[in-house]
Amino acid sequence: MKFNKWTIGLAAVGVVSLASAVQAEEKPSSVLTAVSSTTLSGYVDTSAQWNMGGGHSHIPGYSYNTSSKANGFSLNVAKLSLEKVADASDSWGAGYKVDALFGPNANTVGGLGTQSTGTSSDFGLKQAYVDLKAPVGNGLDFKMGVFDTIIGYEVFDSGSNPNFTRSYGFSIEPTTHTGLLATYQVVEAVSISGGVAETFGPKINERAFLASNKAQSYKSYLGSLALTAPKDWGFVAGSTLYGGIINGWNTGNGDTLTGADQTSLYAGLSLNTPIKELKVGASYDYVDVRHNANASSGYQNATGLYTTYQVTEKFSLNLRGEYFSQSGYLANNYNNLNGGSAGLTGTVLPKAAIEGTLTAQYDLWKNVISRIEFRWDHATSGDPFGNESAAHVGDEKNAFELIGNLIYKF
Repeated sequence: MKFNKWTIGLAAVGVVSLASAVQAEEKPSSVLTAVSSTTLSGYVDTSAQWNMGGGHSHIPGYSYNTSSKANGFSLNVAKLSLEKVADASDSWGAGYKVDALFGPNANTVGGLGTQSTGTSSDFGLKQAYVDLKAPVGNGLDFKMGVFDTIIGYEVFDSGSNPNFTRSYGFSIEPTTHTGLLATYQVVEAVSISGGVAETFGPKINERAFLASNKAQSYKSYLGSLALTAPKDWGFVAGSTLYGGIINGWNTGNGDTLTGADQTSLYAGLSLNTPIKELKVGASYDYVDVRHNANASSGYQNATGLYTTYQVTEKFSLNLRGEYFSQSGYLANNYNNLNGGSAGLTGTVLPKAAIEGTLTAQYDLWKNVISRIEFRWDHATSGDPFGNESAAHVGDEKNAFELIGNLIYKF
């Protein structure tokens, strides 16, 4: 048996015995055993953006778009993830996940930061939860802590989306929740989720009754249903139909960030086609806002269509088309939605708009996503984009952006 110098020194002065040292060396540390099953992953997301034509004083208010990113190079976010997946062979398996964010996009998750204080910062926790399995039927999974929202076609990690820029649908969805989420696989083709959370987030540990006049028992409730086409359904096998609903309190949806009751509905479809290289998708978001301070209320909705064509193993083309609209009261008074215009100086969310985005991706380097993207936003009401100085009023109906995006994943 070989001992390190520190152990031999302690044994020489009688602090430890060599017999106990032998046992310690031969028996792995419980800490090391736990850490050995933890995986480290993450990415660094960078971009270069050119706002063509009308200027950048007032730009489209989709998530993570800021005037400070216009016409220049940007670090968007660096993400570091630690995860231990609950052992599938263990009916009482346990695990955890922690996602830490570094950079400007940590500031603009919901416009309220990703910390318990709600303060915007270049550091935040996107997720931090305990993952548990219970031997109920086909297996019941629980997440408790801070976890990503259960609705939406797109996700926070831009490299996992077909396009770099986010849709308006994503921008009016919640981002994270603090609470408890349960997921159950009814059969191979059917999965359901349900949970309870404090608020729409992303402020960690936020309480609705402290942010408003709600009762202490007031919570947000989440539910979803996912249907997956079975393997024997031909070319549509693996296609998914998904629906979800979230109801509760959203601090980030109010005319002065005072908050509002909100119900978010989502439906999405991801469909394989007879052409193996071609996949299509569709999404619909509807938000019903009921303001806390007065009788005013309103709605927001977004309909998106997606097409992905895998030209070669490394080269793909991704096209998104979308229509967004909101009621007049929200358009005139809010402009600060979940991750959209909230806290993002110079951004505008029009009363109604269409957007078209074309993304060409070619993965030339190992572990690197490299993309060029062209995005066109057109306001069907007013001239919200451009350079006029009045708040949320520009001089252009159209906004054009050309963006290069590099992401290194590890």
